[in-house]
Amino acid sequence: MLTLSAKLKSSCMAAIAVAAIAATPVKAEDITLWTLNFDNNAANVALKKVASDFEAANPGTHIEIVQRAVDEHKTALRVAAGSNRGPDIYFSWAGLGLGGEYVKAGLSLPLDKYYTEYKWNDELLPSAAAFADLYPGGKHGTPFTFKGEAVYYNKKLFQQAGITEEPKTYDELLAAADKLKAAGIPGFTFGGTVNWHVMRLMDVILETKCGAEKHDQLKLMKLDWSKEPCATDSFAEFAKWTKDYTLQPFMGIDNKQSYSLFTAGRAAMMLEGDWLVGQLSGSGANLDDYGIFPFPTNTNRLYGFAEYNYISTKTKNPDMAAKFIDYFLSTKVQQDLVGQISSISVNKNVQYTNQKPLEAEWLDIFKTYSKIYMNGDQAFPLDVTTEYFRVINDVASGSIEPAAAAKQMQAFIAGRT
Repeated sequence: MLTLSAKLKSSCMAAIAVAAIAATPVKAEDITLWTLNFDNNAANVALKKVASDFEAANPGTHIEIVQRAVDEHKTALRVAAGSNRGPDIYFSWAGLGLGGEYVKAGLSLPLDKYYTEYKWNDELLPSAAAFADLYPGGKHGTPFTFKGEAVYYNKKLFQQAGITEEPKTYDELLAAADKLKAAGIPGFTFGGTVNWHVMRLMDVILETKCGAEKHDQLKLMKLDWSKEPCATDSFAEFAKWTKDYTLQPFMGIDNKQSYSLFTAGRAAMMLEGDWLVGQLSGSGANLDDYGIFPFPTNTNRLYGFAEYNYISTKTKNPDMAAKFIDYFLSTKVQQDLVGQISSISVNKNVQYTNQKPLEAEWLDIFKTYSKIYMNGDQAFPLDVTTEYFRVINDVASGSIEPAAAAKQMQAFIAGRT
């Protein structure tokens, strides 16, 4: 039997324990997501709503979204990869280039166990999920969007130049460009200061001139650029387009300024992704004034890429980060996001209704093409991408001849092995 003293002591200890528990705050699980400040503001708004809805469903959890411009985001990730601090989740592109840079640097956490736990492969489009298997050492990242890129054109400017049909072959596209030039209308507008914008033109020309197999082998650095005539031909064709069929001067402006020039009717075409539908709609443009067609490479492949969310190795809450990603990928959330972040969801169970005409055109394009070819800055490792940018810019500015461009690409590739 306890004595009175013992009882008092026991009661006192219990009271202290209760007080200690009460005084210990419930630990909030904070998740930081680093991503882009998207040109399509509807995507920014939608992403913040996903975060707030997740917080409501998971009391005590806070999702902090840090948004930056493209180049600033890349810089922040490179700094994080070399430090002991960083985000819990970060946005990057899929592929061995941009996304692979951070995987190689050790910033990305392998997600095999979460793919199994949440059965993500049962919900994701196979084409979108396939990029997670490109890297050594397990699955890395989950799809954020799956993007296609095509030619947007101003219907009124096409009509003004006497172009009555969308080009279906490369020769027809060249003929359309000549008609536009004769009418005093620049064919394309690009922003040269960001490198990757005008790179798109080089990519599609390589696909056209080299064909699918050789294009892939060149990007994989398994063929000699200096010995493949199609590589030199591609640089020559690129020089022709940038000189004769592109709004000048483009090297001193960025992609946002290029977009403004396009919507102002200063050029007839832009080579852009499906996200531009939301951007046009959000800026008040009349979507009926525009049409789209895939760049006619004659290879039956669509130009495109995937954007991914990766869980960082710097995270202290990988399970909560995975739970948030699972929430984002869920059919219900993806259904709500249709047309806001992307025209096409990465979730294969999503249904599409009440689409805008341009969105419906994109859905038809995605249904038509079963194969894609990627942007150069995602196909190449980072150092080769930087050289690719330099060579492209030098060709566009007339600083080097096409044959020299192919030789310089190969010399750089050979020098790194």
